[in-house]
Amino acid sequence: MKIYLPVFVSVFLAELGDKTQLATVLFAGDQALSRWGVLAAAASALVLSTALAVLVGSALGAWLPSRPLKVIAAAGFIVIGAWMLVRG
Repeated sequence: MKIYLPVFVSVFLAELGDKTQLATVLFAGDQALSRWGVLAAAASALVLSTALAVLVGSALGAWLPSRPLKVIAAAGFIVIGAWMLVRG
């Protein structure tokens, strides 16, 4: 389990305060919606999107060595961050 702790921590920290979490807060604040229903829907969406990421990552990992895959992911983060800074 020790090897999966960085995965948990990085995903947990990345999700804190992001747009998805803020949207979930808004849905949970709607008195017409069940808190448990919002939790189930949000958790299911996160699990499904994570499953998709794992499938894509596994497929790419079968074709590319780990180093280029990490460089591509890092470049993607930098591009998205720069785009947000320019837009924001």
